[in-house]
Amino acid sequence: MSGSRELILGNIRKGLRRGALSGDALADCAERLAAPRPNLIPARAAALDHAGQLALFVQMASEAAALVHRVEAAAEVPALVAGIVDAAALPRQLVCAPAAAIAGLDWQGAGLQAQARAARQGDRVSVTPAFAGIAETGTLMLLSGAHSPTSLNFLPDLHIVVLSATRVLASYEEAFALWRRESAGEVPRTINLITGPSRSADIEQKLQMGAHGPIQLHIVLLGA
Repeated sequence: MSGSRELILGNIRKGLRRGALSGDALADCAERLAAPRPNLIPARAAALDHAGQLALFVQMASEAAALVHRVEAAAEVPALVAGIVDAAALPRQLVCAPAAAIAGLDWQGAGLQAQARAARQGDRVSVTPAFAGIAETGTLMLLSGAHSPTSLNFLPDLHIVVLSATRVLASYEEAFALWRRESAGEVPRTINLITGPSRSADIEQKLQMGAHGPIQLHIVLLGA
């Protein structure tokens, strides 16, 4: 264990007024980490069939000021994105996640200039994949990594997220359970949970869109 980590854990133990775990307490902690127990899951999402969860996801995302679009096939995504960019009166230039499912789309055929890289200052439009969608709050779950740099989620003014309808789940617990099953123990540096575009009402209680990130968030539900 690194010295910095041990220092942090030592300060936590000091605050809890105890030493390192041992015996049954340590075994219980290891068991909980290996097999996390789900918390209380709201019935409004869990009790629905998948079609109902999709409808709830769209409703909750829309109430959070995200704009939701539904397409049948990935080939339809570039033309849809071109329309979104034009409606926002932005140049037909975008940065996209290096993930094959995104970077491999026919952006040029839709009249778009796409670069597969992390976002930089001055980039206006980004397109990224989502790992999952959470119906109970209309939240997107995005994993950072070489396939999807986190900067794409926050730097550009217009963020477009492509989400497979099959990966819309009822709750946060189900989303994290899916991640654990598919991660093979690899933990990303960041898991971003995004609900609607960036906003703040810290100054005089006036809502300001895009305060800390994108002004617009578009969700493309694929196969819905």
